[in-house]
Amino acid sequence: MSGRFALGPEVKRSAVAGGAMLYDTSRAGNLSAEWFDPGYWHKRGELEGGARGRGTSYFVRGEGRSYVLRHYRRGGLAARLLGDRYRFAGEELTRPFAEWQLTYRLHRAGLPVPAPVAARYRQHGASYTGDIITERLPTVGSLTECLRAGALSVVTWISIGRCVRRFHDLGVCHADLNAHNVLLSEEAVYLIDFDRCVLRRPGLWCDGNLVRLRRSLEKVSWGMPKERFTESDWHGLLDGYRQSAGKGELPP
Repeated sequence: MSGRFALGPEVKRSAVAGGAMLYDTSRAGNLSAEWFDPGYWHKRGELEGGARGRGTSYFVRGEGRSYVLRHYRRGGLAARLLGDRYRFAGEELTRPFAEWQLTYRLHRAGLPVPAPVAARYRQHGASYTGDIITERLPTVGSLTECLRAGALSVVTWISIGRCVRRFHDLGVCHADLNAHNVLLSEEAVYLIDFDRCVLRRPGLWCDGNLVRLRRSLEKVSWGMPKERFTESDWHGLLDGYRQSAGKGELPP
């Protein structure tokens, strides 16, 4: 299939009612359109919970693997007017296909992101709805959740800064870099949710990403004990950010 990025032979495209799905056969060889329906997993007793954002992300477990199923939904005032509908301007420009292919490329480059499993869109006249499935990462929780549990070490803050810098060095402009989209495990820091993200040349957008993250940290830590997020923590993050691992390049 044609795409924005080169895809390996394990990636397949299949037609579904009203649209199409894109999936990695090495991770979900028997995938069907039912996988995008939370009710399907509920009936099988494999729905393990979820997390709320603009929409709901469902945690499911099938064939010994854990997945995250996310339905695309607008935020803010647009959500009241349009809900989960987006203007259809071609398959490759649908949000699920665009995010899936970018995440696929980042994962191939060895960046700390969830492995993309499948994406689907369904056209409804001039609009479409969409879904994406990724593998669930073995993390302790989001940066927000970890701050609610207790203060983080300076080593963790430095690691967060280093992680963000790795993405910036490769030109990855995260459209929504916030404390909910930074995940922590015992050994690593991950970024998730690459909806609307783009690849850009280095510029002021890097500072903009950091400002957005700082505002998010101030917002989520409001009302928490003061030691949960301090100026020293932020400077630790910036110290890690300054430790560039080199520019490098993403694979085509």
